Amino acid sequence: MKSRYLYLVLILLLGSCTTKPTLLSELVQLPEGLILGVQDAESGIVSFKGIPFAAPPVGELRWKAPQAVETWEGILDCDAFGPSPVQGKPMPFMFWSEEFLIPAEPISEDCLYLNVWTEAETTEEKLPVIVYIYGGGFRSGGSGCAIYDGASMASKGVVFVSINYRVGLFGFLAHPELTAESENESSGNYGILDMIAALKWVNRNIAQFGGDPGNVTIAGQSAGAFGVNYLTVSPLAKGIFHRAIAESGATFVSSPLGPALNLSAAEELGVVFAKNMGAGSLDDLRALPSDSILLASGGLNSPYVDGYVIPESVMDTYAKGNQNDVPVLIGWNRDDKMLVRPQPSVIFREQILERYGELADDFFAVYPTATEEEAARSQFDMSRDQTFGIQVYTWAKMQTKSGRSGAWVYNFNRELPAYAPETAFGAFHSGEIVNAYDNLHTLDRPWEAIDQQIADQMSAYWVNFANSGNPNGSGLPQWDPYDLQNEQVMLLDTIVGQQTLPDRGKLGFWEQWYDREVE
Repeated sequence: MKSRYLYLVLILLLGSCTTKPTLLSELVQLPEGLILGVQDAESGIVSFKGIPFAAPPVGELRWKAPQAVETWEGILDCDAFGPSPVQGKPMPFMFWSEEFLIPAEPISEDCLYLNVWTEAETTEEKLPVIVYIYGGGFRSGGSGCAIYDGASMASKGVVFVSINYRVGLFGFLAHPELTAESENESSGNYGILDMIAALKWVNRNIAQFGGDPGNVTIAGQSAGAFGVNYLTVSPLAKGIFHRAIAESGATFVSSPLGPALNLSAAEELGVVFAKNMGAGSLDDLRALPSDSILLASGGLNSPYVDGYVIPESVMDTYAKGNQNDVPVLIGWNRDDKMLVRPQPSVIFREQILERYGELADDFFAVYPTATEEEAARSQFDMSRDQTFGIQVYTWAKMQTKSGRSGAWVYNFNRELPAYAPETAFGAFHSGEIVNAYDNLHTLDRPWEAIDQQIADQMSAYWVNFANSGNPNGSGLPQWDPYDLQNEQVMLLDTIVGQQTLPDRGKLGFWEQWYDREVE
């Protein structure tokens, strides 16, 4: 192995003397040191897993903005994913089988690593870059999940990057003492700062992998899409990405992840947490075992308006036209529900009458409850529309009204094949991921030829968008940008094509309700 390292170093030194820099297969020189990736013998794709993009956020760096990586001696093997952030034990639940979960080990506070897949042969190719941000409700997740594998996308001509960020209390704890020690007079939102640090790493280093730092697309699903949404309104992220893809997630008219907080409210929760943990100082907080913090997690698990990372609400930022104005590709799934067991019709009707009052009749007009079957379907649809549909719809409208860049909107309808009757969840939340990134092979499902066809088309749209800011390309059905008059969206199903915004009446109810709440 040592002789192989010496050989690679020699090749690197020789390559540095040429007029055309070469990627040199698996060996890449970073400012911090040399890294060694792995080349797939069949595809030629080179992967680099577990690259540190920030110092381990442990000890004195717990609950601080990500810090610079220290240099290392020799060659760092990048052949395995870095640890996932601290979270509960990953177990299948609801719609998500084992394939949707991170590896059970390793899990650690030392989690700020990213991964790169590339097919570039030289450092001058300037391929478009996709930086993927995982979901998990800002409470769980990690880049080592099989469905986020970047090899397929790399084979289509992009440099694919997946990143880790801190979750739960480790990523979002605010406290007056943390605010006081910060030069930015803010605390919390460390998970978003991790995303920004990873993007800055990409800007500095991705050319070494054949990528173009001037053509970076951020992409994410669920909480990752929320992260994308927040990055579009953070002044700290201005100029470090150029397009955005958000699958099933945004926070415009409500906060699907919980009550919307500002810094002072988040600090109050942090004070309560510290008191409950018997921590009288920051030193005490930073000395707490990670397992104890994990067990106590609750209430502080998502981003909030802090005046620094997120200066004001997403809606207010877009209304003023102050967002980081980039083209967006956004959408949601037909069965994007987060509800498991619906209520009986009579109880559901009582809840709606109490909640929506004089607008209840308008609600029942689009969400019927005459039978138990209707009531169940309406509850599922309500969960989907209130949590995801109205968010994406509002984003499309606000982007079209206030942005100079376009918005392309999709609705994913393809039911994922079930491996047992009890796993027939339809086009469920996160079901589109393996299609969008051409990773059907990572899910153990009875796939049909049409599924691969959909994956080919979706991933082509995604790659085209990353390349030019427009998803259209040769051999693909035309996809027009969203327009306030015709409200066309791309239906992604066994037949791919444009249609009028689905469930317009249902989304109209939520538009009416939230407009009324704002007044």
